[in-house]
This record gives sequence, C-alpha cells and structure tokens, in this order.
Amino acid sequence: MNLSLQSEAAAWQTAFAGPLLRWYDQNARVLPWRSSPTPYHVWVSEIMLQQTRVEPAKPYYERFLQELPTVQALAAAEPDRLRKLWEGLGYYSRVRNMQRAAQKICEEFGGEFPRSFPQMLSLPGIGEYTAGAILSIAFSLPVPAVDGNVLRVLSRAALYREDIASPQAKKEIGALIARFIPEDRPGDFNQALMDLGATVCRPNAAPLCGECPVRESCGALREGCAGDLPVKAPKKARRIEERTVLLVLSEKGVLLHRRPPEGLLAGLWEFPSLSGRQSASGVGAHFPPGTRLSSLASARHVFSHIEWQMTGFLARARSAPLPSEDWRWADGRALREEYAVPSAFKVYLRLASALLQAEEGG
Repeated sequence: MNLSLQSEAAAWQTAFAGPLLRWYDQNARVLPWRSSPTPYHVWVSEIMLQQTRVEPAKPYYERFLQELPTVQALAAAEPDRLRKLWEGLGYYSRVRNMQRAAQKICEEFGGEFPRSFPQMLSLPGIGEYTAGAILSIAFSLPVPAVDGNVLRVLSRAALYREDIASPQAKKEIGALIARFIPEDRPGDFNQALMDLGATVCRPNAAPLCGECPVRESCGALREGCAGDLPVKAPKKARRIEERTVLLVLSEKGVLLHRRPPEGLLAGLWEFPSLSGRQSASGVGAHFPPGTRLSSLASARHVFSHIEWQMTGFLARARSAPLPSEDWRWADGRALREEYAVPSAFKVYLRLASALLQAEEGG
C-alpha cells in the first residue's frame, strides 16, 4: 500500500501504526527518562535533546535531576548554578527558559504542569513539538510530537516533497498524524516514530530500509526515492568572526569575564578576548611592559549562525584589583565547580585547568 497525506486514518492505523508499535515493543531504546515519564522528566529530557544527541545528554539529565528533582527546585535555583549544571550542553537560552517556565508553572498552575495544548504553549521555551511530547508521553493525550526524526519518516512514507523546515510541513505532517495516532498508546507511538527516525530511517545516512517495520507502506521505498527525501532548503552561510582569546594567569588563578545578560552565551563566564586575529605585539599593548606572553593553539567553534575562529595567548601577570563584579580571578576548584564556561572555549578551558592544577600542586 502506498500511503499518502490524503489516505484514510484506518489505512494508516493498519499498515503503519500497528507494525510500528510492534517493532517499538521489541526495539525501544532504553533511556533514563523513559523509566519514569513524569511531565517534569519528559520536559527536562526533551529540552536537553533539542540541540544535543542522546548519549551526551544522559549524564547531564541524571545530574540535573539529582540536584533539581522537582519543578519547584528548578524554579528556585540560583541562575549561576543552573548555568554550571548546563555547562557543555550549549544553547544556554534553553535552561534560562526552563527556569522561567518552572516559575510560571509554580505561580500560575499551582506547581502542576498544565494538560491543555494552549496552556502548555504559553510556557517559555515550549513549542509545539515539546508540548506534544509532554502531553502524549506524560499524560497519554493523543497529540502529535513532530520533530526532525518524525518529519523524515513521514516525508518518506507519505512521499511528502515540500521543504520540511517550513511551518507548513510541520502543520501538514502533524495533521496527518493526528488522524491516526492510537488513542490508547499516543506516547509510545510518538516515541516509536522518534526511535525509528534515529536508528533506521536515519539522519545524514542511508536509511536501513530492510530493517524498517513499515517498509511495506513506504512510498519512498516503493518508488526508489528514499535518498531524495526529505526535501531541505539550503542553509544560509554562517558569519565568520575572528577572536583572540587571552588566558591571563596570576597567583590568584585565571581571569574570567561575565558576558552580557542578553545575546549569545548570555550571563556565562569567558576568558577575556580581543576582536580579530591579533599579533603578539597587539596583545602585548594591553598588558604592562615586561608581561610574559606565549601563543596558544587555535580553535574553532560553530554556532547555528556564527563561526568563531580563535587564536590564543597565555599571559602571566600580577593580580590587580578588578573593575567590577563581572570580572573574577578563579582558582582551579572554582573553575571546575562554580563558573560556567561555554564549550566554545573548551580548548582553552582544558589548558587553563591543567595549568592551574600544575601550579597548585595537585
């Protein structure tokens, strides 16, 4: 059977939903958030997985829940501690929005997650996909959860040839799923689609069509065009920014600067930097005469719309009074435990940690 967006719900349920759920019962990924799918657990996992692969997210999820086991604990957490718990996951606006949403849940919903789609969408950082995941998995409501994996699977199965990044695609695929999502197992169905897209109908790799439980109803397999779907518009080129990162060491530790409260990496701690690719003489002009400078490795970090190309210098200086609370000297322990330094600086963070450890004799 070649299923399409116009096919009857009964046909999809028979040829697609049934085999998919039987496959899921035997092949579901074992994930920590699935063992206790409360609304809070589902929410934390889904926000972490928005820009992070499953395996790296697991230890973050477990550590986050150990320290902040409830939505009330998240609402009351110190922002700096939140950033430290999120350190390395990137896209820090996610955790800022999580705290804002937690506070709204406590203030407006009595500490309980709302059970309606519009109310769920009113929470900061929760879009249609996350709302659908929480409502279907935690509350067993028949609501679609359309992420990239689901779009890929359904675009192939239904021979959908529009750009899957468009709002119209998510709307049309979601409307299709809403017609045949099993009312008795909506959460399992949504997670089965996610697992199928992650492990069989794969991203950035050829689909494993021979292992697919719904291959008999896949239009793309029937027409031999699975490799051509889904359709994606070309991405815009990223803007390149050159930066010169400074590791400034003194007897008090390494110098850190807090980034502005808005914008990229808002509120996080970074090593001081200069715009552009600076020479040793250009860097030296920012330090007292006689300051020892040595060049460091280059590094590169890619954000969604910007690419940082970084060079670095190590400067050994005497500690001096700092101009504001946005500047700190951090010793090795504080750098490890207190200050959230984004992964964009991971090359320099590792070096700073090693140098401090060596100088502190441990």
